Amino acid sequence: MTLSLGRFRTVRRAYGIDEIALVPGGRTVDPEVTDSRWTLAGIEREIPIIASAMDGVVDVGMAVELSRLGALGVLNLEGVQCRYEDPDPVLDRIAAVGKDGFVTLMQELYSQPVQEALVRRRIAEIRERGGIAAVSATPAAALRLGTAVAEAGADLLFVQATVVSTEHVGPVGRETLNLEALCRDLGVPVVIGNCVTYEVALQLMRAGAAGVMVGIGPGAACTSRGVLGIGIPQATAVADCAAAREHHLQESGRAVPVIADGGIVTGGDICKCLACGADAVMIGSPIARAAEAPGRGFHWGMATPSPVLPRGTRIQVGTTGSLEKILRGPASLDDGTQNLLGCIRTSMGTLGARTLREMQQVEVVVAPSLLTEGKVYQKAQQLGMGK
Repeated sequence: MTLSLGRFRTVRRAYGIDEIALVPGGRTVDPEVTDSRWTLAGIEREIPIIASAMDGVVDVGMAVELSRLGALGVLNLEGVQCRYEDPDPVLDRIAAVGKDGFVTLMQELYSQPVQEALVRRRIAEIRERGGIAAVSATPAAALRLGTAVAEAGADLLFVQATVVSTEHVGPVGRETLNLEALCRDLGVPVVIGNCVTYEVALQLMRAGAAGVMVGIGPGAACTSRGVLGIGIPQATAVADCAAAREHHLQESGRAVPVIADGGIVTGGDICKCLACGADAVMIGSPIARAAEAPGRGFHWGMATPSPVLPRGTRIQVGTTGSLEKILRGPASLDDGTQNLLGCIRTSMGTLGARTLREMQQVEVVVAPSLLTEGKVYQKAQQLGMGK
């Protein structure tokens, strides 16, 4: 739907996760017989959840545990794990600093250079402990570290930036990352993000991306939308990029997973993203609440320590239970932030979807009042959905 914006400009209406609802159909399925499996670059996972490549979310131990539990975790190669031999004192300082001194401290701590030897070591540590070695770098770092990542035996490389494209124009004389060449030559499957439009998602898929991440600015610790004014609400962004996946599948025979990244807090949020067409979701703050998470009950954005234009903040998420409780239950909270796999399977069963592919076909409606309708007491008492 297009709307008029002034005399000479038209705009398109876009919808966020909180503005939509999923509609049950003519059948239901027992959650026990639903199939939540999905595949990324030949790696099959039972839980369609990836833990974000953020320092408060994933370290070596978390990557291993996420793999064991049927999900996936991505280690940030430009984070403290690959800047410091022992990152624990650094993480303690981040957790202890006050709000006013936080950004300055982050800029100081992240000025320590990334060490290639630590990149290789962290990948080796994950593999030695039986985990899936998925790692993340910005395009500039991927240029520098790509060879080390491949030689160390990484299973997946996530190339992440606030916005990526296949037609980046850089300064004269400075080398820029050729995404198509990277996908073709690295020898490690490359997942690329982030994007929010059909056209860019299709370009990334045609360039050889093993997966495409969707979302600009909706993350709990991200301030890009406020700083840059950029983004498309997640429901619309995911649906548009899922349409690109279908287009690419028809023209090439290759299905490229779409990963909804950001703005996802509860099981209901995950289910809505899947229904909009996502194959999986990438989440940060829900996983940062795990007792095993390295953030000490805090979570911060990847662009927070930027020396010139920070685009993230630190939020306190607390600790609510073990990673297993958060992913697989049993839940002890009633707000949809624990037993996320149970949330997915129960929603699939209620909607009559036996597989994720069927989940992507369920009816979706615009429903701005979905989360507030009838919830006066929960809101007033800060219980359940009113927290």
